[in-house]
Amino acid sequence: QVQLVESGGGLVQPGGSLRLSCAASRSTFYSMGWYRQAPGKQRELVATIASGGSTNYADFVKGRFTITISKDNAKNTVYLQMNSLKPEDTGVYYCNLHYRRLGVTTDAWGQGTQVTVSS
Repeated sequence: QVQLVESGGGLVQPGGSLRLSCAASRSTFYSMGWYRQAPGKQRELVATIASGGSTNYADFVKGRFTITISKDNAKNTVYLQMNSLKPEDTGVYYCNLHYRRLGVTTDAWGQGTQVTVSS
């Protein structure tokens, strides 16, 4: 059973910064990433990073958010540095691990961490 442990959410003023982290108890994967869900909206992709290091960002965070990964034997930790935050960035942020197990490609999700951008 893959476990994803998230941390780093909170309340920040517009223009401020936060860093989210997500530790995964799995050493091999296709990609890790962050998704978010605002009240009344569908979950949407924020950023992903592949095992080889290539990254992908949603247009609305390009130039403001940076995704990175730290690999350590059996554990991988993905970070999302969020700068120049806007009120519309408010939502629950979910960590995702996309991997293959027993011949099946599947996804694991974290419990979510709340990010609130408000003055």
